[in-house]
Amino acid sequence: MMDMIHKTTDFHISQIYMVFISVIGWIVVFSQFFSLEGFSFSLNLFLLVVFLGICEYYPMPVPRGQTTLTFPIIYMIYVVFGIDQVIILYAFIVLGVNILHQRPSRIMFFNPAQLVISFYLAHLIHLAVMEKISDSLVSPLFLGMLGFILMISLFYFINNIIVDIVLWLRPENYPFRFWWGKTQGELISFIIAFIYGCLIHILGSQNRGEIDSFSFFFFFSPLVGLSLLSSIIARLKTEKSRIRALFDFSSELNKSIPTSDWVKIIRNLLKEVMQYEDCLLLLKEKHQWEITVVEGELNTPILDKQMVLELESLKQLRVYDDKKTGKGPLLSLLRQSTRSVVYAPMLFEDQVIGCFVVTRARTKGFTIEDTRAIATISNQLAGFFKTKQLVSEQERRIILEERNRIAHDIHDGIAQSLAGAVMKLDTSYKKLDTNPADAKLLISDSTKKLRESLKEVRDSIYALRPYPTEQLGFHLAVERKIADLKKDTSFQINIQLEERGKRGPISPMTEKVMFSVFQESIQNCIKHAKASELQILISYQTDHIVLKMTDNGQGFSLYHAMIKAMNNPHYGILQMNEAAEKIGAALQIESKTNKGTEITLTVPKLGLEGEANND
Repeated sequence: MMDMIHKTTDFHISQIYMVFISVIGWIVVFSQFFSLEGFSFSLNLFLLVVFLGICEYYPMPVPRGQTTLTFPIIYMIYVVFGIDQVIILYAFIVLGVNILHQRPSRIMFFNPAQLVISFYLAHLIHLAVMEKISDSLVSPLFLGMLGFILMISLFYFINNIIVDIVLWLRPENYPFRFWWGKTQGELISFIIAFIYGCLIHILGSQNRGEIDSFSFFFFFSPLVGLSLLSSIIARLKTEKSRIRALFDFSSELNKSIPTSDWVKIIRNLLKEVMQYEDCLLLLKEKHQWEITVVEGELNTPILDKQMVLELESLKQLRVYDDKKTGKGPLLSLLRQSTRSVVYAPMLFEDQVIGCFVVTRARTKGFTIEDTRAIATISNQLAGFFKTKQLVSEQERRIILEERNRIAHDIHDGIAQSLAGAVMKLDTSYKKLDTNPADAKLLISDSTKKLRESLKEVRDSIYALRPYPTEQLGFHLAVERKIADLKKDTSFQINIQLEERGKRGPISPMTEKVMFSVFQESIQNCIKHAKASELQILISYQTDHIVLKMTDNGQGFSLYHAMIKAMNNPHYGILQMNEAAEKIGAALQIESKTNKGTEITLTVPKLGLEGEANND
């Protein structure tokens, strides 16, 4: 609670500071109207104003931000036309660019104000210093260069101080790496402006006659071209990076389908795609809504009926980014410092299965590109959660089928055997006095049946025990099985285990099927193959996992093995193939007499990347 109050207070301080700077800056602008002694319009001024507007509208990208290359143009207007005209033109051009970019009103008026204050203070200090050091013995070029260096240094220094204070006061974190990235960008802009300013004074000191419009055009056109070209390239790179980040988000998200730690995975992925204050996932399961806080905090984690009704009515993305529109359905849940909220419903077959909510601590905080990215992420999350539900339902269905099979086996096997044994014991009891010999035979036969039934009960109990993969995981279960076999002195087969690619998450059902195929293949190799070597390969490839087992045994006829499996049901070839089909895998068996056997299980996976040493 104290943290929330602190952040809210910070926001008001930053807002008050921005208003203060804006008022001071615009007072300076309007004061220049009174000192203006006529507005000298010319073609040269028109060209400079056009160039200034282009460079402001298309800033140059720098590390962690962007900067403008306008100072040489501003300085030229200042030198040729005076301080009053440059302040007025600079303020209204920057204001017009902010209006075109549809920035919030506080930023719209703050940006030109802080630039005007920076330039005007630099001008005043420049005048005071130059009056003290002006000397007729010093060359005009030296004085001009000295004055320019003083102006540009003061302008960049004051401007960065004003902006840093705003960024520090705002509720969003302003870490050192962001400050250093911004400073690097301003240094690049400073160096380019410094070179241009030096050229202005060097060329101006030469007797080249009157400077015409073509001179202005050819001198500043490279600067404008650099600004335009770098801005266009930066936008293309930004869009490319955004698309790549969204693709990586989708790929990495698909990897987490079998895992339970999906909240942490989503949180890490979102940090690579966008910046936000709070990020929430609201999921609808069995007609109940649940809130998952991916990042941030809430006033209360409870949804009331009105919120639920509004969330279920959401069919398209909605943005709340100013005081008039409010904060949407979750108004009472979101903290007070929140100013912009995006609600992106997660739809599947036109049914709302959840909602993805992202907030920021300033009005108009989301650009069009941001909202498009949020809508894309929402669609991907909808597919992710629906797939996760379907996988869970499939696993529950497989478990239910397994229970039904066990119940059917008990009813048709053990139960029938026990019923027959009881009937024979009843008959033997009746014949015990009249026909002892038949009674003994019946008792002996019943005892045999009971022993067989007891064995079946023990086998069923063993089958119901936790599977090795449930306790150890697939890889450790395989290694443990191989180690146990090697401890057996009667075991004469040399087993070689090879693993390729990068391990990834595997669902429990897939692990069970893979281990069952592995275990059955081992048993068949021991009992029937008469092999001396067995090679096992587990390979993680781009879109599937391969489990391959190859022995050098005597091999067998696949046709005859299939006939035998159909006549004598057990967990053999048919059962392995049926289990593989349940998880969407493919089982391939290749065997020839006296040439060994190769069993390959290919399990598909979503978005799981292998490495260069894949098959």
